[in-house]
Amino acid sequence: MKKRKVIVIGSGFGGLATACRLAARGYEVEIFEKRDKLGGRGYVYEMNGFKFDGGPTVITAPFMFDDIFQAAGRNRADYVEFVPVNPFYRIFDHQGKEFNYNNDPEYILSEIDRWSPEDKKGYQEFIATTKPIFEKGFLELADQPFLHVTDMLKVAPDLIRLQSYKSVYQYVSQFVSNDFLRMVFSFHPLLVGGNPFETTSIYAMIHYLEREWGVFFAKGGTGAIVDAMEKLFKELGGKVHLKAEIQEILVEDKKVSGVRLADGSIHRADAIVSNADPAFTYTRLIQPHYRRVNTNARYQRMRYSMSLFVIYFGTNRRYTDSRLAHHNIILGPRYKGLLDDIFKKKTLADDFSLYLHMPTITDPSLAPEGHEAFYVLSPVPHLGSGVDWKTMARPYRDRIMQFLEDNYLPGLQSSIVAEHYIDPLHFQNTLNSYQGAAFSVEPILTQSAWFRPHNRSEDFSNLYLVGAGTHPGAGLPGVLSSAVIAENLISEDLQ
Repeated sequence: MKKRKVIVIGSGFGGLATACRLAARGYEVEIFEKRDKLGGRGYVYEMNGFKFDGGPTVITAPFMFDDIFQAAGRNRADYVEFVPVNPFYRIFDHQGKEFNYNNDPEYILSEIDRWSPEDKKGYQEFIATTKPIFEKGFLELADQPFLHVTDMLKVAPDLIRLQSYKSVYQYVSQFVSNDFLRMVFSFHPLLVGGNPFETTSIYAMIHYLEREWGVFFAKGGTGAIVDAMEKLFKELGGKVHLKAEIQEILVEDKKVSGVRLADGSIHRADAIVSNADPAFTYTRLIQPHYRRVNTNARYQRMRYSMSLFVIYFGTNRRYTDSRLAHHNIILGPRYKGLLDDIFKKKTLADDFSLYLHMPTITDPSLAPEGHEAFYVLSPVPHLGSGVDWKTMARPYRDRIMQFLEDNYLPGLQSSIVAEHYIDPLHFQNTLNSYQGAAFSVEPILTQSAWFRPHNRSEDFSNLYLVGAGTHPGAGLPGVLSSAVIAENLISEDLQ
């Protein structure tokens, strides 16, 4: 019998994971990637001997990568090494005072004690209540497809019982009174594109998930995971097309039948998996008269995540004597006000909060000997803000770098020997993200589970979606869960 063929559009972690899983099941799988190498948001920038991970750097639930290799009869450790990071994050307040966060309960209590001893009991209660949220939200529901409204109705009572109608910040504030500690234990939605003051409290499970399995870094950078998955995929007979931009998903008899590339070539398949942003998939790749449910208007009505301004830079000196850890979060003087500016007012504020990644503290091989590699990330409004990044990018970059030099990295700007930055225009024009949103659809309650773009299209029975914009959501665990869902649906549908 002829193998059933599946085309995967895009090679982010959702696309790669789905491609590997389907190839391991014996399907003929081909990946089409518009850029010059695989990775999607996990693209690697290489310059002057430095390697800069373009995308996710925090690896949680590492067993989900193990599962992909095990499905193919392989051992993930033979392809890429994961090393634990401790602390998970070093979080600084606007005056530079730090809080170190890991999964050692006694250590976290000792850190809380330095800030607000009276909040230790409340934190313990918070952790105890996030366990059932984690068990329901991640262990039970993350790999379920939520294709029908009845799927949502079945779990609605549990979600109400778990206070999903509250925001993460509201949920944390029930247990913790110190303003800074409320920030420390509520920032996690920002890692998946959400506003802690609006994202459903189900996302409080991220904190518990990190405690459960730890935080890791891939030796050689996140790009080493992309390389490992590419190697596995090709060993399984998978085919990769680079610089292969999809112009159209073809439709015949209410099913998708293949893709047409920018060069005019047509490639047919029994099923198509899109790892592109759902809004782009539907509004840019499929002609509107074929789409009854996923109309342009539907995606115009949705709310989208913030965008990011990211500076990748390397220095000709080490900063091992600094106060920095591998993952650093530097909070500005405002929390709710800044988030309101980003998510609601959609204005580019004068102040900022930053995530500063210093991977060479764990893996010096990412830079030439005696050098240090960094990236610094600032959440900013998506392109619905109207900010002109062609004129604002450089001044915004200068403000961030001056702040880092003044407060954390002395002599920084005279030490830089490699630099590259991206802004919301990059997310729109290169990564095909609607409105330049860095994490696609915003994870509010009314855009979660059944309310998110479905993993199997309502319009085409053989079109499947994976990645940050579909169920269950952004972040590596969510994206890898979407690949499990797609694999199961395709295997059922194509039998």
